[in-house]
Amino acid sequence: MAHLRWWQRAIFYQIYPRSFADGNGDGIGDFAGMIAKLDYLQSLGVDALWLSPHFPSPNADLGYDVADYTGVAPEYGTLDDFKRFLDGAHARGMRVVLDLVLNHTSDQHPWFIESRRSRDNPKRDWYIWRDPAPDGGPPNNWNSVFGGSAWEFDPTTGQYYYHFFLKQQPDLNWRNPQVKAAMWQAVRFWLDMGVDGFRLDAIGTLFEDPAYPNHTARLSQIEMLRAWRENRPPEEQQALMAELMVMFRYQFGRPEVHTVMKELRALVDTYPGDRVLIGEDDDPAYYGNGDDELHLVFNFPLMRTNRLTPAWVRANQADRLSKLPPGAWPCNTLGNHDSTRLWSAFGDGQHDASIARVNAALLLTLPGTPVLYYGEEIGMTDLLLERFDQLRDNQAINLYHLALSDGLSPETAMGMAARMTRDRCRTPMQWANAPNAGFSPPGVQTWLPVNSNYAHGVNVADQTNDPRSLLNFYRRLIHLRKRTPALLSGGYMPVNEDAETYLAFLRRDPGADRACLVVLNMSAEPQVAGLALPWPTAHCLFSSHEREGQTVSLAALALAPFEVFIGQVGGGPAVS
Repeated sequence: MAHLRWWQRAIFYQIYPRSFADGNGDGIGDFAGMIAKLDYLQSLGVDALWLSPHFPSPNADLGYDVADYTGVAPEYGTLDDFKRFLDGAHARGMRVVLDLVLNHTSDQHPWFIESRRSRDNPKRDWYIWRDPAPDGGPPNNWNSVFGGSAWEFDPTTGQYYYHFFLKQQPDLNWRNPQVKAAMWQAVRFWLDMGVDGFRLDAIGTLFEDPAYPNHTARLSQIEMLRAWRENRPPEEQQALMAELMVMFRYQFGRPEVHTVMKELRALVDTYPGDRVLIGEDDDPAYYGNGDDELHLVFNFPLMRTNRLTPAWVRANQADRLSKLPPGAWPCNTLGNHDSTRLWSAFGDGQHDASIARVNAALLLTLPGTPVLYYGEEIGMTDLLLERFDQLRDNQAINLYHLALSDGLSPETAMGMAARMTRDRCRTPMQWANAPNAGFSPPGVQTWLPVNSNYAHGVNVADQTNDPRSLLNFYRRLIHLRKRTPALLSGGYMPVNEDAETYLAFLRRDPGADRACLVVLNMSAEPQVAGLALPWPTAHCLFSSHEREGQTVSLAALALAPFEVFIGQVGGGPAVS
């Protein structure tokens, strides 16, 4: 394992700062709260913490509308608080990766305030301004992915500015070298402070077609938003995503992005400590030649389904691994701040707890770097908000009003918004069976409602001392992964590819006389897996059904419903 870089060995854990831990009792998460929970994160066994944006922001998009790239939002604390968090994480052997929003700023950023003052302002060309169409309307028919036109009229100067996201998030003009220089200065600020890298937000949207042609394909605004946010059967999801790709083809995925990624990689590589770049995109092209653009690119296609099945996972791995350039390292996740929580996304309503364990094992045994989302380790679920005034996600608020304008009733519009709002997966972390789930003191109104299932065992305190809890299941899996070289660096070979109910694969280093066998029963029925492998038996390293230490026959491996079985095959020690 000595040849692996830290981010190849690491398990990443995403923290949504607003919802992780409230240290000052105002109902909003902050750095004081995160500092107090560093020991918990260390005990979980994660190696790197990715923070969603912590920068000053008017919060039109809850931090993804940045008003200052080198500061800390007052509700989260101060720059000194951030430094204490960074130092505390490093002291415990954990790295820290920041969320870098390159595509746009807040409309309250000083750069944009200057840009909109006049057409001849020195920062005018830092953003994308265009004259109205001959009829006085927007320059073209491009949409924002958050609903409505991608153009906002500014009466002060009589032009429109472009925004791929909310109107409060004007797009930067990356064709202007001054923009790039200013952003690289912000990157250096945090690297100089000691952060270990960046997760890069929405990189595919940095450039647009400079001819600004009209789109011909059009989805309704509601269908467009549903395509982004709803978990659907694979065929339906793929068809909708294909329509979206056509609909936005002039607004993302331009080849110029690769030039910027190469420049950013060259900058980051000048710093010691092997800093990392992770792209919020699923296009393997952002790896470049495998060593000149991003270090990691998310395998989002893995999670674009409403049920993870053996066939789905096999197809995903075959496709994904075949597309990686030489030297590129995979990166897998099953949840984040924009998507349905793992428990809610892939459950069947009857065996959700068992399915969550199988999916945790899948994520932590597939080849590549896994990224966990806060609360997955205790089985946090989506929260269905009941009232419009509970919504904080402007995308959902836009959807609600679009539904009303389409003639739907307020109740139907709210139901649609509640199913698709990103608020549903951003609720406060559930620390204890106590008021506000221990996130905030009793009597404090938290920024989003706390899911009431904290009182039914879905909290850290109740699960910590329960050896059968999901939290301790994660801890056991993470511990196994860390001490099993094949799970860190071994190749991937599917086994029994026709099996419909269970997934089996080997993780094996080239030339090694041993391998790690992973078998996941993804069904509610017992299974017998006849595994025709060069080895007759396997030594069980991990089981969800208490089989550790047993030697089992591979000719007829009996699996309990939803059993996770991880074993060593071949000679020599499997774990370090």
